[in-house]
Amino acid sequence: MIYTLCFLLFTIGLYGVTCKKNIVKIILGLLIMEYSINLFLILLGWRKNGIAPIIDQSMSHEVFVFQAVDPLPQALVLTSIVIGLGVLSLMVAISIRLYQRYGTFDITEMNKLKR
Repeated sequence: MIYTLCFLLFTIGLYGVTCKKNIVKIILGLLIMEYSINLFLILLGWRKNGIAPIIDQSMSHEVFVFQAVDPLPQALVLTSIVIGLGVLSLMVAISIRLYQRYGTFDITEMNKLKR
């Protein structure tokens, strides 16, 4: 069920990217898509009643393997958040420059003003 909600969140972001004409709304759609993928990756490593992936001396390795959550998706999501912040700042900077040049955030107006 939760995976379908991630897919629904992704489709909402995809709708924002493909159907909206405002650059700010397109950027928000891309962010929603990114967050849905991050949520999906975290859910892949989640385990019910899981323990932190820290080896303790009192615990056997077999118990650790079957109870610990997977730390790899967590590391991938942390990396993805940092990369997403860089991409977001680049998109905002480009949209500000487009607004300075054309005076609007509407893509159809920018196409009409193209020389």
